Amino acid sequence: MTDPIADYLTRIRNAVMARHKVVEIPASNMKKDITRILYEKGYILSYKFEEEGPQGTIKIALKYHPETKAPAIKSLERASRPGLRKYSGADKLPRVLNGLGIAVISTSQGVMTDKEARVKNIGGEVLCYVY
Repeated sequence: MTDPIADYLTRIRNAVMARHKVVEIPASNMKKDITRILYEKGYILSYKFEEEGPQGTIKIALKYHPETKAPAIKSLERASRPGLRKYSGADKLPRVLNGLGIAVISTSQGVMTDKEARVKNIGGEVLCYVY
C-alpha cells in the first residue's frame, strides 16, 4: 500500500456508505491523530486504540443522526497525496465549506485542523478535507 492515509479515509467512507456502526483500521501515529481530531470535532461517536499484533488497530464507532440515520460525515476527501503533495502557508490555509467543514493539516507542531493552524499562525501539509 503506497498511501495509508487514503486507505484510512476510504475505509471510513465505505463503512459510512454501508451504514456500519464500527470500522476497524490498521493503526499508525498519523491515523491516531486524525481519529482524535474527528472525535473532537464531532464527526465520529468514539474510538479505541488496540495494541494487539505488531501494528495495532483503531476501532471507530461511526456517528449517525438518531432519527434520520444520516451520517455525520458527508464527505471525506484526500487533499495531499504521495504523487502530488499540497502544502499551504499560514496565510493561505484552505477553508472547507466556508468554515463549516475542517481541513486536517500536518504541521511541525503536530496534526491539527485548519482553524487551529490559523490561530497558531503555522502552515503545513494539507492531508484531507472533512464535512
